Amino acid sequence: MPPLAQNALQSWTFPVWLTLAMTLAGFAYLRGWIHLRTANAKVIPVWRAASFFFGLFLIWVALGSPLTSFDEELLTVHMIQHLLLMTIAPPLILLGAPVMPLLHGLPRQFVQTVLGSVFRLPAAQRAGKIILQPAVCWLAASATLVGWHVPAAFTLGLQSEVWHVAEHACFLGSGFLFWWPVVQPWPSVVAWPRWGMLLYLFLATLPCDILSGFLVFCDRVVYPSYLTAPRPFGISALEDQQCAGALMWTCVTLIYLLPAAILTVQLLTERSGWEDEPLRSNQHGSAPGQNEPQSAEVA
Repeated sequence: MPPLAQNALQSWTFPVWLTLAMTLAGFAYLRGWIHLRTANAKVIPVWRAASFFFGLFLIWVALGSPLTSFDEELLTVHMIQHLLLMTIAPPLILLGAPVMPLLHGLPRQFVQTVLGSVFRLPAAQRAGKIILQPAVCWLAASATLVGWHVPAAFTLGLQSEVWHVAEHACFLGSGFLFWWPVVQPWPSVVAWPRWGMLLYLFLATLPCDILSGFLVFCDRVVYPSYLTAPRPFGISALEDQQCAGALMWTCVTLIYLLPAAILTVQLLTERSGWEDEPLRSNQHGSAPGQNEPQSAEVA
């Protein structure tokens, strides 16, 4: 391993508080999941619980693993962090249907007195309905992506630890917002028809495509901080920038394509089922309430 890479790894320290937070979240989920499975073995399948824990692990990888040692030297590593926090970890956690297990896993008094009091507030309920609207979720994710990649904001995050934490919090929070209407975990309310999520995902690729295309084809280094940063693996700052842009372009396209394909199959299957229903009715006799003559017009 190159000496510069060794020096960067030696600067890494084990993130005690982050690890403790991830462990407590995992313990609360596991406690609630076991409680729910005891009452009903089919309520949350094992694969959903595994998805939740894998999402937690990826958050730890992005924020606390030795990977963080290189985020100030390599834009590609910074991009990996952003992808993990915004595009990969949130949908995995939401697929774990986290709300119900966490409510059953956290201390009962805390849930009833603190969370219950907050969620019963009319202002909190109105705010939740507004924030979880698909249009708001899309705008929040797009604004976070574009805003934090503006050179001035990006440089501020590299130079200030406080702003660096705020940057990561924005990516993670907007990631949960973006994926909420797509995954629709309990207790989400359907605001758009499911076919609308195909348009939602397609439009979400546009800011990513524009930004990643700019990073790939730009003939200069966009973020000056990387011009003077050590190059631990011998690639130039411009090559690093092109690699980061290509990584974003490829990963976002493939990851968004997966739920779009699943939704398309589901919609086509449902439509096929609707079209087959009259055929099944005619084969086995008229359906209830459909004893009209054959010449009657079909609505």
